[in-house]
Parts: sequence; structure tokens; C-alpha cells
Amino acid sequence: MTKDKIIPFAAVERLARKAGAERISSSAVEALADILKDYAKDVSLRAVKYSKYAKRSTIKREDVELAASE
Repeated sequence: MTKDKIIPFAAVERLARKAGAERISSSAVEALADILKDYAKDVSLRAVKYSKYAKRSTIKREDVELAASE
């Protein structure tokens, strides 16, 4: 198990089950959580750039949606 767990494993497991998985191993849950964490970090960094470009200190929904669409 990773020390810097940000996304709860139960939430990741629920996402996998909603996607159709009947069973998911703990190592798969951990791997998916790591990938989701990295993706969220990348999107957040891009959203910050968009908000700064717009001369705002607040990240808005549009910034996140634009950052996620890249």
C-alpha cells in the first residue's frame, strides 16, 4: 500500500465496479488509484495555468474542463 494515498481505495473500487468489474484485486485498486492521482495532478496543473492566464487566482469549472480536454 502506498504511503501517499490520496484517493480512497473504496472509491476506486466503486468506480471499477460501476465500470463492470465483478472483482478487482487490491493491487489493481492501488494501481488504478495511482494512475487517477497522477491524472488529477496533471489536470490540476493545467487548470492553474489557464486560471493564471485569465488573471484569476480561482480555478473555475471551465479551467478544469479545458485542462481535461487536452
